[in-house]
Amino acid sequence: MLSLTNISYTYKGTKNPAVSNINCEFEQGKLYAIVGPSGSGKSTLLSMLAGLDLPSEGEITFDDRSLAKIDLDRYRRENVAMVFQAFHLLPLLTVTENVCYPLELCGVKPDEAKPRADELLERVGITKEQMKRFPSKLSGGEQQRVAIARSLAAGAKTLLADEPTGNLDVTNTQNIMEILSGLAHNDGYCVIVVTHDLEVAQTADVVFKMKDGVLV
Repeated sequence: MLSLTNISYTYKGTKNPAVSNINCEFEQGKLYAIVGPSGSGKSTLLSMLAGLDLPSEGEITFDDRSLAKIDLDRYRRENVAMVFQAFHLLPLLTVTENVCYPLELCGVKPDEAKPRADELLERVGITKEQMKRFPSKLSGGEQQRVAIARSLAAGAKTLLADEPTGNLDVTNTQNIMEILSGLAHNDGYCVIVVTHDLEVAQTADVVFKMKDGVLV
């Protein structure tokens, strides 16, 4: 699904590459973990997978199409979705409205978006009563479930998660990883998790370790 060939990335004004000569592939139906210390290049790699940056050298292809030659706005809207450590839910919208928002951006009518949003929220374990709340009235684990449901709303089959359990306790961490694993194994998503937590990484099918910008 995603293929990286001789990828390197150097930030402007710096000499040493943040990511250097990476070759790997990511497939549907698998849960991947990218681990490594701060500054190892994990987030830079994730940014390129999301189409937020293009590599300085090498090529990233999605379904055999180079990211350098496609509409990246459309790629981010339709093909990849992101889940963040800080959730990034809209505080003035209810839980259901947060998940409706990306659907409506894609042209889905509000009366069609709501049942779809509720279905996704139920899928990640959010109750009908919780759907009516504002994000601030949910626990961290519940907010992350909402964030996952929102990421699924537009129909993208590649899910990029940047430290998705970083703000969660052990129990909620296990719950979130079970959801992400189920999306990969049961629903055919390609799920890529960036984490510093080795216990989280152990739940993955494939683990990539980064050190000094290099994939080991």
